Amino acid sequence: MAAQLIMLWRAGALAVLLAANAAAHAQAGDALANGVFLVAKPGMVDPNFRETVVLITEIEAGSGPIGVIINRPFKTRLSELIPGLHVPPQFDRVFGGGPVGLTQLIFLVRNSEQPPHSLPVLTDVYLSGDRILLESIMKGTLRVAAFRAYVGYAGWTPGQLQVEIAVGGWYVVQADAATIFSADPDKIWPELIRRAATQYTAAPMDEPRQTAALTIK
Repeated sequence: MAAQLIMLWRAGALAVLLAANAAAHAQAGDALANGVFLVAKPGMVDPNFRETVVLITEIEAGSGPIGVIINRPFKTRLSELIPGLHVPPQFDRVFGGGPVGLTQLIFLVRNSEQPPHSLPVLTDVYLSGDRILLESIMKGTLRVAAFRAYVGYAGWTPGQLQVEIAVGGWYVVQADAATIFSADPDKIWPELIRRAATQYTAAPMDEPRQTAALTIK
């Protein structure tokens, strides 16, 4: 699996797409920060997403959103998946990001400045699939406050996610960096279910259940 992962990561379409869009946003001076959490409702029957929290972002206006499941850690370590890559102990975890692109590796970093070849998701949180960036982080050439690696990702065609939300599959909650990089992933879903239930219960009945700030484009 490791050899296949490395090969597709080097020339992966997702990595290329992320790099291209990050460059486009940088050229436009666009401080994009559009991440939200999808919190699977307790009745979710799809095993791919049962009891998951998905951080999603729209790569470009009008495109389908992509995201990563943030609360499914693997037992396998990142250093095992990519032999020869020196991985500091604090970064040596890998998560199952979703059912799409299972030979793709992408990662999130928390940093005060945007790293090269990355896409802003939240303030100080960036998404990338760039090998050179990853190696610079692992070597300590670029020091980041937090790091998470994911195998695979979740993706939707334009309009598909809105339908899933409308039929009651997901809560939509504003994303935050502390939750993304939580030390205990097992607590993320129960905590966000509690937060979502409070948020939706507190919303006045004559107002939309989803605020404009949380609208999925």
